[in-house]
Amino acid sequence: MSETFKALVVERTDTGTDTGTDRGTDTGADAFKLGVKPVALADLPEGEVLIKTAYSSVNYKDGLASLPNGNIVKSYPFIPGIDLSGTVVSSSDERFKAGQPVLVTGYELGVSHFGGFSEYARVPADWVVPLPEGLSLKEAMIYGTAGFTAALSVQRLEENGLKPELGKVLVTGATGGVGAAAVAILKAKGCEVAASTGKTAEADYLKALGASEVIPRLTEEGDKPKPLNKQLWQAAVDPVGGRTLASILSRIAYRGSVAVSGLTGGTSVPTTVLPFILRGVNLLGIDSVYCPYDIRVKLWNRMAGDLKPADMELLISSEVTLEQLPQALDDILNSRTRGRILVKIGE
Repeated sequence: MSETFKALVVERTDTGTDTGTDRGTDTGADAFKLGVKPVALADLPEGEVLIKTAYSSVNYKDGLASLPNGNIVKSYPFIPGIDLSGTVVSSSDERFKAGQPVLVTGYELGVSHFGGFSEYARVPADWVVPLPEGLSLKEAMIYGTAGFTAALSVQRLEENGLKPELGKVLVTGATGGVGAAAVAILKAKGCEVAASTGKTAEADYLKALGASEVIPRLTEEGDKPKPLNKQLWQAAVDPVGGRTLASILSRIAYRGSVAVSGLTGGTSVPTTVLPFILRGVNLLGIDSVYCPYDIRVKLWNRMAGDLKPADMELLISSEVTLEQLPQALDDILNSRTRGRILVKIGE
């Protein structure tokens, strides 16, 4: 193999205080650049497993990593990409062998450890998940971090009583990566899904994924949403948070649950204890980054089995190359996407 390879690299020379968001331009005394360039194997961080990357995907956190004030990257130069799938080139850990297909999501990948937007990645063995039977390298990254988060949300809801026969399940932010995957996974489980979105033009897309009903983005008049409203859904997958979460909590059926994984709607939730103490509602926090390894492996196997949507390709909005990534990162930051953006890096 060649001693150098291609990667998307974020570079920054700090000599002052940055207040801008432009890429590839000088902002005051700071130079910030994002582009594909050659990288040497010796430049990769330490780790027991060297992987030839086949696919990655675009997540909102990746978009933030491409900004000078995104508060994700702490040290430059850096290779973003919080997930990847590929084939083991070499491993000093006996659990993994050359030629083995694997995937990596979460942990510090693409945050403090060079990520998946690279033809090769070297990572700690404890982060590596063997690719399950029934899932291709491409399908693993059609899911990606967003799909794993959605599946983890559904599994937590199952553990707290989710059953198809108990009524509709709400999914908010339904055209986003987590939301779209959640709609498709819930459909695979046999659930009736109500998909909430501010993008009304995407109703046909959401119904193709499996939604039986598409409703507008949840909003409440005034600064204080009602703590209790009509009970509409047995459970919800919410990657939005904020006022949307407060509105959901007021409408969840008795002893129902909400799995929350995001904050695009804000971090403040204007609610009261009433949904919890009068209806026994469960608020389930979803963290896919540090999900324990044994749970992670079992869940990926379910994602290749009973949770796998009938048509994975419906989740893809576009497939891009490393060279096309800057535009894709800009698109996800500005809500110009639906579903998943797949990054094809190698064979």
